[in-house]
Amino acid sequence: MNPNDLTPSTDEPGIVVTPPEELPRDGVGPPALLREASRPDEAAGDKFPLVGIGGSAGSLAAFEQFFRAMPPDSGMAFVVVTHLLPDQPSELPQVLQRFTPMPVLEAEDGLRVRPNHVYVIPPNRDMSILHGTLLLFAPTQPPGRRLPIDFFFQSLAKDARERAVCVVCSGLGTDGTLGLKMVMENFGMVMVQDPATAEYDAMPRSALATEFVDSVLPAEQLPAKLLHYVRHPDTRPRRDEPESVSKPAHALQKIFLLVRAQTGHDFSFYKRNTVFRRIERRMNSHQIKEFTLYVRYLQENPAEVEALFKELLIGVTKFFRDREAYDILKARLLPLLRQKPADSVVRAWAPGCSTGEEAYSLAMTLLECLDGVDRQKYLKLQIFATDINPDGIEFARAGLYPDNIVADVSPERLRRFFTKTDEGYRIKKDVRDAVVFAVHDLNKDAPFTKLDLLVCRNLLIYLSAELQRNLIPVFHYALNPNGLLFLGPSENLTGFQDLFQSLDVKWKISRRTDTPSSVTRLAAFPFTLARQQAPSAPASASGSMNPNSVRKEGTFATLVQRVLLRHYTPPAVVINGKGEIMYVNGRTGRYLEPAPGLSGMNIFDMAREELNYELSAAVHKAAATREPVVADNVKLRQETGVQLVRLTVKPLEESEQLANLLLVVFEEQPTPQKVRLGKARLASDPGHDAQIQALEKELQYTKHRLQTTIEEMESSVEELKSTNEELQSANEELQSTNEEAMTNKEEMQSLNEELMTLNMQYLSKTEELSQAANDMKNLLDATEIATIFLDNDMVIKRFTPPVHRIISLMPADVGRPITHFASTLRHQSLEKDVQQVLDRLVSVEANIQTTRGEWYAMRILPYRTLDNYISGAVITFTDITGLKTLEAQLQESARFAESIVETMREPLLVLDAQQRVLAVSGAFAELFGLDAAAVKGQPLRELDGGVWQQPVLRRRLDEALAHPGAPFEDFAFAAEFPRAGRRALRLYGRSLLSHGARTGPLLLGVREVQEE
Repeated sequence: MNPNDLTPSTDEPGIVVTPPEELPRDGVGPPALLREASRPDEAAGDKFPLVGIGGSAGSLAAFEQFFRAMPPDSGMAFVVVTHLLPDQPSELPQVLQRFTPMPVLEAEDGLRVRPNHVYVIPPNRDMSILHGTLLLFAPTQPPGRRLPIDFFFQSLAKDARERAVCVVCSGLGTDGTLGLKMVMENFGMVMVQDPATAEYDAMPRSALATEFVDSVLPAEQLPAKLLHYVRHPDTRPRRDEPESVSKPAHALQKIFLLVRAQTGHDFSFYKRNTVFRRIERRMNSHQIKEFTLYVRYLQENPAEVEALFKELLIGVTKFFRDREAYDILKARLLPLLRQKPADSVVRAWAPGCSTGEEAYSLAMTLLECLDGVDRQKYLKLQIFATDINPDGIEFARAGLYPDNIVADVSPERLRRFFTKTDEGYRIKKDVRDAVVFAVHDLNKDAPFTKLDLLVCRNLLIYLSAELQRNLIPVFHYALNPNGLLFLGPSENLTGFQDLFQSLDVKWKISRRTDTPSSVTRLAAFPFTLARQQAPSAPASASGSMNPNSVRKEGTFATLVQRVLLRHYTPPAVVINGKGEIMYVNGRTGRYLEPAPGLSGMNIFDMAREELNYELSAAVHKAAATREPVVADNVKLRQETGVQLVRLTVKPLEESEQLANLLLVVFEEQPTPQKVRLGKARLASDPGHDAQIQALEKELQYTKHRLQTTIEEMESSVEELKSTNEELQSANEELQSTNEEAMTNKEEMQSLNEELMTLNMQYLSKTEELSQAANDMKNLLDATEIATIFLDNDMVIKRFTPPVHRIISLMPADVGRPITHFASTLRHQSLEKDVQQVLDRLVSVEANIQTTRGEWYAMRILPYRTLDNYISGAVITFTDITGLKTLEAQLQESARFAESIVETMREPLLVLDAQQRVLAVSGAFAELFGLDAAAVKGQPLRELDGGVWQQPVLRRRLDEALAHPGAPFEDFAFAAEFPRAGRRALRLYGRSLLSHGARTGPLLLGVREVQEE
């Protein structure tokens, strides 16, 4: 197969794949099939399973393992979708045919799938399936943005529904992730190759991250699991069954009880969908069909309860999730910290901290904020990080995180707050000491209090609405006044606006507010605080706003004040800008009455009809101008007649806690008799002036409200125009940025493919270098020669093991200068010798003895590269201790022989193998008139002017030297000697063979005879 058939994909997971029925046709295949896409009554032949197999780079090996293990009569149809080069023919069908006896066909437009067949997507085509028929489309996206696997999986899910099976194999990118979600939603099965066995694990890991995967196995084990799935459909839970059948409430409650009994944690307040999905995952892993059967399995297997507990835990987190949010949080924290008194403690709490990333992110953010605070304040940090998972807490306490956190943590923060180790990045001590980790359950444990900051991001979304309603007042209680609450972007404080003031709508940063209604909320604290004897609200509506004052209600002063307030102050209410009643004083029943079906306490809904116009106008005017507004002579109909009332609306600005609140006071005014009886006259005379006056007031109020509304609308229109212009500008910038990003992505994809090819070449070269390095190591080890490789700075690059006898080096010493080490050599100029070699590029040789008496032949050579570049020096130490010992023995033997010869009274001389004189006896020197010391080392043929230069004599001596032990006897020799005259001599001798040598010195004796 052409290796270019399979190419990696780096497609982004966020690309939306258009359903096949919405795409334009390219002229191939029957268009009628598209028009019939919505007809669910048409079946695709027999109801056999349809298996879509997706893969990219490295998937060919997975395909081979899968199809070799799949029997040819499985009754399933297989469709293989992979990333192919658009401009080259594919040999994938021919390659797959070698792995399976099933027919393997390249897909054609309009081809109907059949069981026990394999279909392969052709190049440069997107493929979908409709009523069991394959449809091909011209790609609508460029190669770098195509998602052919997602495209097919989505159509497979709609067409086959519960008969659909998708398999995600090795590959780069995220293709297949979107499609498998739709397969799961339509009750199909999702299988993924084990990432540990995939050549490229990006696609399998992306699929696993969705949590919609039924089976994760090596490719060769997937067929067995798939066969069991299709042949035993009753072993898996039916997703299309009614909830009352597949998820009985009583069984679910029993599961919650079993988990709570063993772990102490109650998951009944978690969202049902999340709990159901995770319980079903455990049931699928054990092939359990019914919830009631799973309850029994949990009762019999405590280990499964622990496994389910870990499955239910949510552990998705990372450092500085949403960096913009942390930047805004830092800006909000700075004023809060600057207002803290000296030597105080900044307290924060991060519930649901998982493995600690969020808690440490908070600690780093606060430490950075302290840089902008006066250091003389000596503020201390105390951050509580809690979670119900003890394993996550232990991991967080260790403070050791993998290298991939560099994607989330800036280089500056890595340098300041982390220490790099071999295992990854470890949190520094100052950050670690600021965080206290503990196991804590929001559902049952008391909260931490007196907090300046509470960070609870992406936890509430997993909890039920009931538990959320209980927790928000707890968070309010835990925070100090003006403390900050930091939630996740998908979480909100709906229904609790009276407890928190929003500071940033996008990133859900809020400030605690204290209003009278917050006291009412605290009176209904959740069960968690009820056990802790939390403070409660006053029993009377006219009591003090401070809940602690309830404890003093029995005092004399309090009782007197209450009587005076009740009988001698006018009725009044405190409202916010929306008209919601926050506090009530006195009897207001004559002016306010509950509206039918009212769920809240709003003054505009509760005001009597006669007061509504004047009250609404006064409230709006006071809120807009922040000045007191008084409405006199407001007529209020009562059973005894008409009563004049004065309405006073006054903004409250006495304290920060009362900011933005309004005081509404109802005071009765003296009413003339004719006005009090005006009700009867109005009834008898419809045209009375009072009715006209009332209508005029209503008209005046309507005009005022209309004018106010017009001004507000004009202001809103101007703001909307400005916002629209900004959005248009931002949209243009985003479009430009998006186009640049798409272009860069395509370029990066092309570059990525080239880099993969180059990487394969580098891998091949690396293997060659590894082999060469192994050969070199074995060669150096085999020579048993101590060798040291130095660079130009005399730094050790490598050495062989025998060096240990000369210089005590360890593998860790590589990279250190050789001048840092002492040696056993009796040679003090090693550094100078190396420098001489580096300077002059000539070798240096010397025989050196060690302190242990060993001898080495040292040789220093320049280190030359293949380019003839000098890159250091090589020092070799060859052990010559044996040679030196032999040489000493020979010298000793020679001296011994010489002393023997010198003491002999016979004329004797000793010759070496080259017939040079080694020694002569005194008798020999006296006989021929020679100086014994002067003749040593001279060739025999040069003695006495060459008298001894006789060819026959020389040949006989060579024979004697060549045959050790052979006698040399009675060689007659007569000659005229310069100083001894004519002499007749007979020579005799023998070779002196030394131990282990082939030749030795020749001892030659001379005897003078009468010449014949």
